[in-house]
Amino acid sequence: MERRGSEGTPGLLTLDGAYGEGGGQILRTALSLAVALRRSVALTRIRTGRPKPGLQPQHLTVVRALAAISDAKVAGDALGSTELSFTPRTLQGGSYRFDVGAIKGSAGAVSLLFQALLLPLAFAPTPSRLTLIGGTHVPWSPPVHYLTEVFLPALGRIGVEAQLALHRWGWYPAGGGEVEGRIIPTRELQGFRPEVHQVHTSITGLSAVSRLPRSIAERQRRRAEERLSAARVVARISVQEDTTARSPGTLLFLAKPGRAGFPALGRRGVTAEQVADEAVEGLLAYLASGAAVDDHLADQLVPFLALGREGSEFTCPTLSPHLRTVAWVVQQFLPVRIELADAYPARVRIIPGGSAPAEARRT
Repeated sequence: MERRGSEGTPGLLTLDGAYGEGGGQILRTALSLAVALRRSVALTRIRTGRPKPGLQPQHLTVVRALAAISDAKVAGDALGSTELSFTPRTLQGGSYRFDVGAIKGSAGAVSLLFQALLLPLAFAPTPSRLTLIGGTHVPWSPPVHYLTEVFLPALGRIGVEAQLALHRWGWYPAGGGEVEGRIIPTRELQGFRPEVHQVHTSITGLSAVSRLPRSIAERQRRRAEERLSAARVVARISVQEDTTARSPGTLLFLAKPGRAGFPALGRRGVTAEQVADEAVEGLLAYLASGAAVDDHLADQLVPFLALGREGSEFTCPTLSPHLRTVAWVVQQFLPVRIELADAYPARVRIIPGGSAPAEARRT
């Protein structure tokens, strides 16, 4: 039987943190919406099914950052905690600096922290400037280039005005990267109904190395261009040598701007050609699906689209566990209907219920 959020006390929304994929995304989505909507929320069983249950440094940074921008009253914000209560009292733009590694030397992703902060700060009364320290290109998280080339351009189409600049690269496990984000408050979010892409389309890309020979980046680019050319996909892939990072690393990133992105990170024992293959295969599978956006962008867009006054509809290759989980969380907070059609490609339809953040309602 499906576990649902419940109202244990008046005004308090209680969510099961182990629902669905049961990871940190439940926490980030729930707290972002709580701040945007000025809603008290409690989470139980946070990440209890994971090898390291409860709040880890990267999750705790998100909790404390969202508390800082909302003057929230928080209980349970400790490493390893599986229960948390969070009551936002306000929402203020301004200048903020958050370091994921400050808690326990973590290379946690600054991209996930930025996404969590962006949702409420898009509805703050004044602009915001964020300086975020941590991992910029780390496993299991979107790299900064995914945000700048895919996520933010897609949000720009619906009315979110934000920029993100990479000042220092941060690879796993050293971290230490730095990004600067700027967010302009929005008045109203538009609907998202992208047209279906053409399979034989132009792709942008980046092959980058930090503290490693440029030849590795050249090999990554050459392999990717050869495979994409064979598939009749035109790609413009640039090469970059970075000198800012604390530790070595490599990246190949392929994107259809504003629609989809496919990163692959180098690691010990994996050749440059294998790194390229990983990104290329992800891209080709997406193009073959005929979907409008990739699976990751699909779940990242849902909380924003649910706050809009217009309906949205788009396709993605599959209904990922992340997407299903985010849709569940959003529907606990908002009177919105999210229809997920499990076809090929999958279809997502968001039907608004007329509720918007307080700042948006006052404009």
